[in-house]
Amino acid sequence: MRRFLTGLVILLSLSGLAAGQRGQPPAAPPASKQVVPAAPSGDGQTLSVNVDLVNMLFSVVDRKGKFVTNLKKEDFKVFEDEKLQTISNFSSESNLPLTIALLVDTSGSIRDKLKFEEDAAIEFFYSTLQRGKDKALLISFDSGVDLIQDFTDDPEKLANEIRKIRAGGGTSLYDAVYLAVNKKLAGQAGRRIVILITDGDDNSSRISLTEALEAAQKNDVTVYSISTNSSAFFGSKEQERGDKTLQKFSDETGGKMFRPLKNEDLASSFVNIREELRSQYQIGYRPTNNKLDGTFRRIKVDVLDRRFKARARSGYYMPKPSVTSQKQ
Repeated sequence: MRRFLTGLVILLSLSGLAAGQRGQPPAAPPASKQVVPAAPSGDGQTLSVNVDLVNMLFSVVDRKGKFVTNLKKEDFKVFEDEKLQTISNFSSESNLPLTIALLVDTSGSIRDKLKFEEDAAIEFFYSTLQRGKDKALLISFDSGVDLIQDFTDDPEKLANEIRKIRAGGGTSLYDAVYLAVNKKLAGQAGRRIVILITDGDDNSSRISLTEALEAAQKNDVTVYSISTNSSAFFGSKEQERGDKTLQKFSDETGGKMFRPLKNEDLASSFVNIREELRSQYQIGYRPTNNKLDGTFRRIKVDVLDRRFKARARSGYYMPKPSVTSQKQ
């Protein structure tokens, strides 16, 4: 086990943060969106402009929650800020590379559930990761954030580290999401995924929910949440608050929240996640509002057949323009 921010002392110092504190997040980064460099202009400067094509992955389910994978481009409508867009690209994506960050809550509140979490996570990695194509990492969080296993395509390495996890401490959920997204998932190829196993009740983070969620949205990361609160029939206020937090993370990023009724049901949550990651569509469109203003754009995907429903991220951040001088 090693601290998540090992090797980032200089960055933390430049951010005005105390470098010696475990799991302390750096300052929020600028909006990140893929850019295409324009041709050099006559005054020796290159204008980095936003890609004019917005691409997004999404899933479609029927009324029973089963995935629908045989639809065509003509079966969908896409809206940005309630304005209809013209779909230019469309494809079914069942075999994109997966880049997964599994974030496990190791606070004292989940001690009695930890063994079930470990077993379900190990089975997920063995059944999901394709050697040479997919990769995953493991992060634990309590009062701090620890990178337990860095990116690997070897499920055995992940399993060995998962079995070493021990519970104790507070809950730094927002810090964990923020750091996983900005320091590990940002810029990775393929499908970028965070899987959270937690009660959702953060009591130790320096980063806010809004900042953590914004980081996920800016880096096109999808969050799947597995609540550890659902074993009790009547939840406490803390449990209700935690579940609302997890629901927000998943809804806003195009993922899904799971509430296993008992510990043994954790495995079925992972199976559902695995099936969805291999049952996706990708749509692309050129936004009618192409102004580079840094605003959040709301996206809605409608399926013309009302028997089906699309599950997609809520939107994206349009970047602001940046100019890079080439003059010496």
